[in-house]
Amino acid sequence: MEETTEIEEKSETGGSRNFIEMAIDKDLRDGVYDEVVTRFPPEPNGFLHIGHAKSILLNYGLAEEYHGRFNLRFDDTNPVKERAEYMEAIERDVAWLGADYRGEVLHASDYFDRMYDAAVLLIKKGLAYVSELSADQIREYRGTLTEPGKDDPSRNRSTEENLSLFEKMRAGEIPDGAMTLRAKIDMSSPNINMRDPILYRVAHLSHPRTGDKWCIYPMYDFAHPLEDAFEGVTHSICTLEFEDHRPLYDWVVRECEFERPPRQIEFAKLYLNNVVTGKRYIKKLVDDGIVDGWDDPRLVTIAALRRRGYTPSSIRRFVELCGVSKANSTADDAMLEYCIREDLKEKAPRMMAVLRPLRLVIDNYPEGQTEELEVENNKDVPEMGRRAVTFSRELFIERDDFMEEPPKKYFRLFPGNEVRLMNAYYVRCIGVDKDDAGNVTCVHCTYDPETRGGESPDGRKVKGTIHWVSAESSAACRVRLYENIIDEEKGVYNEEDGSLNLNPNSVEILDDARVEKALAEAAPEDKFQFVRNGFFCADLHDSKPGAPVFNRIVSLKSSFVLPANPQQGKQ
Repeated sequence: MEETTEIEEKSETGGSRNFIEMAIDKDLRDGVYDEVVTRFPPEPNGFLHIGHAKSILLNYGLAEEYHGRFNLRFDDTNPVKERAEYMEAIERDVAWLGADYRGEVLHASDYFDRMYDAAVLLIKKGLAYVSELSADQIREYRGTLTEPGKDDPSRNRSTEENLSLFEKMRAGEIPDGAMTLRAKIDMSSPNINMRDPILYRVAHLSHPRTGDKWCIYPMYDFAHPLEDAFEGVTHSICTLEFEDHRPLYDWVVRECEFERPPRQIEFAKLYLNNVVTGKRYIKKLVDDGIVDGWDDPRLVTIAALRRRGYTPSSIRRFVELCGVSKANSTADDAMLEYCIREDLKEKAPRMMAVLRPLRLVIDNYPEGQTEELEVENNKDVPEMGRRAVTFSRELFIERDDFMEEPPKKYFRLFPGNEVRLMNAYYVRCIGVDKDDAGNVTCVHCTYDPETRGGESPDGRKVKGTIHWVSAESSAACRVRLYENIIDEEKGVYNEEDGSLNLNPNSVEILDDARVEKALAEAAPEDKFQFVRNGFFCADLHDSKPGAPVFNRIVSLKSSFVLPANPQQGKQ
């Protein structure tokens, strides 16, 4: 009872505590651990996605909260799928998110010698044996959820014979698949993971870091708990699918005689609707050329979100809103978009860009004359200052801002109608030019010079305001408008064959957009709000000063409403 009161008191004084924090509080209070050490242990077999961001930020956040240590460690125990490219990408992603691993990257392969010694210890204790069953036979012998397994014929080999065979496995004398080292636990355990799991397999493969030193490699469920124990990890924070593996992890570190083994605590994965997160599916999209790499802005890998224009702070906010719980749930992708809008609305300067240009000529504006208009960079953030924008006789406006025969309640430009050019003048449409096919190629207007700044001295009002750029003082650029790569009406996966339901119109490329001249010098990853069009980012790879390429991060409109009491990471 006293213990519960202490936790409740801490909640009242220090804010709400999630179940992981409360468990750590108790461990520290009881003297189980002297410090908090957490880690993020990815397998380097692909790029990280938004779900991994939750694990990274949770583990790092706990280490930071308790003034402990956070490790980045690659579980590189399977050389078949591992690549240096993936390791480099993961390091970039973790650092970009702001998780400080002190510049030191650890690897499971750092501990291969110690893992081998641990396996030898288990053999000597009579807790591991060499098996000659094939993979199919091991599955058959394992039993089912309702039927116990049966003993491996080699289960009772002598210690000496097991040590000799294991040494032959290591020496390269045994072909792939001919032998494995298995733990000797309980073939009738209700937890199938405890039915003599494989600890080592023979694989004559060169490893990216250890070369040809090893031809046997530890299985993940053996290596993973040992890595945590070797590094002094105190709290192994992982997702729910590892809950059934916890008894095996505890068995490994206990029987390998670690005095203060890590404590594993599971939390629910971050699921996002209408997105592709499975590495196998993403890899297929990449290999099939449907996307232009693991960081294609239509994906939700961390690298793709960064290239699209998302910020680390927006992703941190999203993870906070999703919360930490034991119950699996799915977040709305609109919430992720909400977070980047909220993050950028007070950070990004608001610039004018015309995505689908239509020429507008002000017939009564003096030819050859230009003037500078002073414009706020962000009207909601006065300290962002002001800038000068060039106004001239010839402008570009959005093609959608003009109609010859408008419907009712269309307040933009049409013959005879007057609108406000943003921050400039009132103009009235007096005619159009057309090509041979009857398409409007130019709109002709007159302006009222008394309305400079967008206000009329005689008090007359206009209902429409449109943005523009000077034809003379603007820059051409490429703009990419991204939509969900998934056909949201059909869902992510095809029920018949498990394939992806892809949206054939997931990107629109506009090669003749026009932007304020200053935007021509945007550096990669610079972010802006294009007024009335959305938030945009200069592409990380393709955009160059003088030849900008802008990705639309997100539109301005949102259907997402923040809950009255968001979780903010505490459940």
